[in-house]
Amino acid sequence: MKKAAKSRNPISEIGKHDVTRLRWDDARVFLAIARCGSLSGAAANLGAGLATVSRQIERLEAALGLKLFSRHQNGYRLTDDGAALLERAEALEQAADAFTEGSAAQTEIAGRVRLATAETLANHIIIPAMPKLTSQYPDLTLEVVTDVQTVNLHRRDADLAVRLIKPQRGNVTIRRLGTLGFGLYASRAYAVQRHETARLETDRFITWCETYAHLPAAQWIERALRGHPPVLATTTMSAQLSAAIAGVGLAVLPHFLGRQNDLVCLQADIGIDQEIWLAVHSDLAQSRRVRVVSEFLVELVRENRTALETPA
Repeated sequence: MKKAAKSRNPISEIGKHDVTRLRWDDARVFLAIARCGSLSGAAANLGAGLATVSRQIERLEAALGLKLFSRHQNGYRLTDDGAALLERAEALEQAADAFTEGSAAQTEIAGRVRLATAETLANHIIIPAMPKLTSQYPDLTLEVVTDVQTVNLHRRDADLAVRLIKPQRGNVTIRRLGTLGFGLYASRAYAVQRHETARLETDRFITWCETYAHLPAAQWIERALRGHPPVLATTTMSAQLSAAIAGVGLAVLPHFLGRQNDLVCLQADIGIDQEIWLAVHSDLAQSRRVRVVSEFLVELVRENRTALETPA
């Protein structure tokens, strides 16, 4: 009895006959387009011209005899063949990193890493510590994105993220870094004029606008007000901090912000502490520059753990 002929797998055929045609330079371009979703984004990421990137990907597709991307009005998407080739290209990237890691100096870690995080952590914890990172790696560029509602690691909108909600989906590697503690804070002037027997529902409160009503702080304040209106609603924590410092009213703030700004903690444990999570796109977990930023963030939270967790 004759055996049934096996169906042809175009990617396995690449491995048998055309693997030498997938050069590291081609793989870099392929990965950049896959991660950015556009030629312009890939060109910016690689520091190359748009025409150069276009020619390279067309040359690669011609050499392999495969269509790696489907062109859409809103960008480039991997075809099935392109998705199957992704793992091979990432293996080349990891091999290139491993080849240079043993002998490369720290200053040779270069390129852009995009970090998504909360504005509060960016402005008051991460960016103030940046000199330590940049002194070690002067050719590294850290791009900080604080509009976290529009950032999706799975879509490659960012390389890694520091989040206050544990990621439940996507191709990401996660690690718990610590806890961000919250309390009820007021300026010293407000605390002095406030009667000791005052009830929270009669206090002036600073809260979040309706768009952010789902946040634990906003929900806690709503319960405390018991139907009474707040004195101020904002879309950023930095605005709430400014208002609390000015004595506008009470605000639910991270403990470290209260401490940094000499605010008075009226209630230290209000039950809305949040865990801090580091999420890294799994495809980038072995990238040297992404690992450098990840290690910087892990150490930064560890050094500030007491300040982040305990009341002022």
